[in-house]
Amino acid sequence: MGNIEKLDAATMTRRRFLITSVSMGAGLTLGVHLAGCSDKKDAQTQALPEAGPGKAGGEIVSDFSFTPNAFIRIQPDNTVVVVMKHFEMGQGTYTGLSTLIAEELDADWDQIQVKAAPANAKLYNNNFWGPMQGTGGSTAIANSYEQMRKAGAAAKQMLVAAAAKQWKVPAEEIQVENGVLSHKASNKSANFGEFAELAARETVPQEVFLKSSDEFRFIGKSVPRKDSHDKTTGKAIYTQDIKLPGMLTALVAHAPRIGASVKSFDATACKKVKGVINVVQIPTGIAVLAKDYWSALQGRYALKVDWDESQAFKKGSAELMGEYKALAKKPGSVARKDGDVDTAMASAVKTLSASYEFPYLAHAAMEPLNCVVQIKKEGCEIWNAAQTQTSDQMAVAKVLGIEVDQVKINTLYAGGSFGRRANPLSDYVLEATHIAKALGDNTPVKLVWTREDDMRGGYYRPMYYHELKAGLDKEGNPVAWQHRIVGQSILTGTAFEPMLVKNGVDGTSVEGASNLPYSIPNMLVDLHSPKVPVTVQWWRSVGSTHTAYSTETFIDELAHAANKDPVDFRRTLLKDHPRHLDVMELAVDKGGWGQALPKGKGRGIAVHESFNSFVAQVADVTVNSDNTFTVDRVVIAIDCGIAVNPDVIRAQMEGGMGFGLSAALVSAITLEDGQVQQSNFHDYEVLRIKQMPKQVYVHIVKSDEPPTGVGEPATPVIAPAVANALFNATGKRFYQLPIKLV
Repeated sequence: MGNIEKLDAATMTRRRFLITSVSMGAGLTLGVHLAGCSDKKDAQTQALPEAGPGKAGGEIVSDFSFTPNAFIRIQPDNTVVVVMKHFEMGQGTYTGLSTLIAEELDADWDQIQVKAAPANAKLYNNNFWGPMQGTGGSTAIANSYEQMRKAGAAAKQMLVAAAAKQWKVPAEEIQVENGVLSHKASNKSANFGEFAELAARETVPQEVFLKSSDEFRFIGKSVPRKDSHDKTTGKAIYTQDIKLPGMLTALVAHAPRIGASVKSFDATACKKVKGVINVVQIPTGIAVLAKDYWSALQGRYALKVDWDESQAFKKGSAELMGEYKALAKKPGSVARKDGDVDTAMASAVKTLSASYEFPYLAHAAMEPLNCVVQIKKEGCEIWNAAQTQTSDQMAVAKVLGIEVDQVKINTLYAGGSFGRRANPLSDYVLEATHIAKALGDNTPVKLVWTREDDMRGGYYRPMYYHELKAGLDKEGNPVAWQHRIVGQSILTGTAFEPMLVKNGVDGTSVEGASNLPYSIPNMLVDLHSPKVPVTVQWWRSVGSTHTAYSTETFIDELAHAANKDPVDFRRTLLKDHPRHLDVMELAVDKGGWGQALPKGKGRGIAVHESFNSFVAQVADVTVNSDNTFTVDRVVIAIDCGIAVNPDVIRAQMEGGMGFGLSAALVSAITLEDGQVQQSNFHDYEVLRIKQMPKQVYVHIVKSDEPPTGVGEPATPVIAPAVANALFNATGKRFYQLPIKLV
């Protein structure tokens, strides 16, 4: 998802804290509510509102009118359960959030266990999104950093207070290390579990003492991931693993063209397929329900549907791109305006222009969409890899005519998402709900989308067209920059529109362009958002997927026209943006910038900020005599503030770069006559292992800034770095993705 962390900057600075402890059986459950992050980054203590001692039964202990989040449960057996408000799709959230708790709690890493939080925005709010629970926009660690640390610190102080009373010693003489409380003078010691119940009775501390960075034992260090063991041993539970008594598997026949609907259907042959139990019509098509997946698939093959295509979309990608180019001839809605571009352009000694084309892209996660729904008398229960629990709850409640809190969501692991499971309209979750509702009983339903369903089912990264023009003065410095973008709005028609679409500008369409860091005195960025029936949504790194390519390759083109080294050219233009500059300097230093290369080889640079993180990449390529090329080496530098888990950061840089390399080299969704042409990985290609650079190096800038996102920022930088390297090798520029040498 996009820059939702920037949803409400004012809210992000008005923060208050609450800590509440409650007795949950014979253990300690601790909650911390944090509306956002403190402005004082280096403060070791923070004042907390008064709160009374914990009470039995989970009663809220506070004068405030909201329920606290419960993040820590310390069990009598000494297990520390960290309740995860963010879901795990491979990005390392479970490890990162556990690190923050373990650090301030001074727990032993092995005693930490993780549990997915229930769907409840009041308890498990994403602090950057307002009253909403969800994962996206690379916000998981960033919005939880102080919140989780304070939870751990408060729990430790309460454990220490309980031990001090029991042992009748001063609290300041008690040490905590590796999950053990100890008092050296009296030779007393105990683990957390032994004091869990007594600690739950303690008055909540009004000050929470946080460690300074030189005291960190876990933050900044690499620790074993909390999800690796279960995933490598097969214990991890995904949606496809869910089996409930009497459960039916459903596959839906969708219209082959966007906008078509069911005119009629004949299920006679379908119902004769062994294992098929029922066939029902829902708003999105015809659902075949069977005892198992294979029977449902065979039943769908036998189903006959007559589609009404009177309202169907029947254009192709080429036709749409032609319309986009025509739109680009007219001014759009202004996203940024500095100075007087027209006057500066007219006075420029040299002007350059370029246009760029970007196709639709599928998310193509390894785990296609799926969801289990059971409607009961008391409400609805869902099992799936829920990425935006609150919006899913609200959508399901509306369909069923029940209250939001009657929708229970069991959040499971996701085999990737890249934004797809955070569908703003809860499409596949609602599809499963409609099927279960149509059955009219308590039968649990597992909806499964095949790879072909997933590829052709809509909700793509939008197609875009860019036009750029720039003027240089006699010293080769850019004096004017004009950037026009044409592409569908992701946010229009969603709950995010009122907040993130301003004056006709969808912020996710122009991010990376409207905040271009280069010091150019006269700049104009505008946008056209044509209404097209093709369903779209965020794709890993969202707007930066296209803006980083157009801006970073065009900057390179300007540098060449000015007879300047691309890095030197950027250095001058980034003088007011030290974090961009520092991350670029690290990448070029480690990447050997300026070294001579043999014929047929090229080296390119790109720098980009997304999700408040700064990434530079140096790419090396080899161009072969048969007009093919390989990406041989990529050097990545990242400034993401405090590096909570360096190993997870490296993994996300490598994986995010590889994901972006797919779009650079091979991936594209194309339409003909309103139909998606791709169906599986044979014709919608993603990066194969043989195409991955043989050498990938990741360098993390040492920083004391608050942590920022790492799941997405590497993705948009690789394509322009490769394109610039190819220019270095061939002298040819590339204005379309995926890149083709001929």
